[in-house]
Amino acid sequence: MHDPRIIVALDFSSAEDALKLARKLKPHLCRLKVGKELFTATGPQLVEKLMHMEFDVFLDLKFHDIPNTVASACKAAAHLGVWMMNIHALGGRKMLTAAREAIPQSSNTKLIAVTLLTSMDQSDIADIGLQGKPEQIVMRLAQLAKDCGLDGVVCSALEATNLRQQFGADFCLVTPGIRPADSQVNDQKRITTPQQAIENGASYLVIGRPITQASDPLLMCQQLNSEIANLM
Repeated sequence: MHDPRIIVALDFSSAEDALKLARKLKPHLCRLKVGKELFTATGPQLVEKLMHMEFDVFLDLKFHDIPNTVASACKAAAHLGVWMMNIHALGGRKMLTAAREAIPQSSNTKLIAVTLLTSMDQSDIADIGLQGKPEQIVMRLAQLAKDCGLDGVVCSALEATNLRQQFGADFCLVTPGIRPADSQVNDQKRITTPQQAIENGASYLVIGRPITQASDPLLMCQQLNSEIANLM
């Protein structure tokens, strides 16, 4: 079965813009990520339209609430039929376990956790009273996610090497902050090329502007796929 490694981030505020881009892409070359802005603006109807176009959808809403509420949200997302969804590992063991149990065993929906937001540095971590360096906290939260039966975590490609060594081949590592070697950095500080990310152990690469703002998004997608194809 074909398993596209690229997830295109649909960072738009309207269904029209998101669908316009989706029509230029092909489901066998990429999956699509719907985040908070787009989902808040367009709701599950857009997710259904994208799935109707045969795209796998990663619903990136980072649920973080009391266990019962998160469980209900995960159940609804699984019912919608998304390929993948995520929750915050900082919600704790009870919340993670409730989320895992809420997804029917018959469902193929992957459940992954966000550990620390990549925007957080040591001073942010101190502000909220967490102990240790970011990489130690990430490892601890990833271990918690694995213990609770989750399928993987979102991580930076720089963290992927350690996580892959620690958790083995089946743990899913989804890495944002990917930029083709010759592209602009924009506002991401910790970035890597698609090739580096795959070499570091990433399972899937979330890529936004380099594809969504390319003059030919499909061509860019094909180029990125061929860049990583010989690393598989």
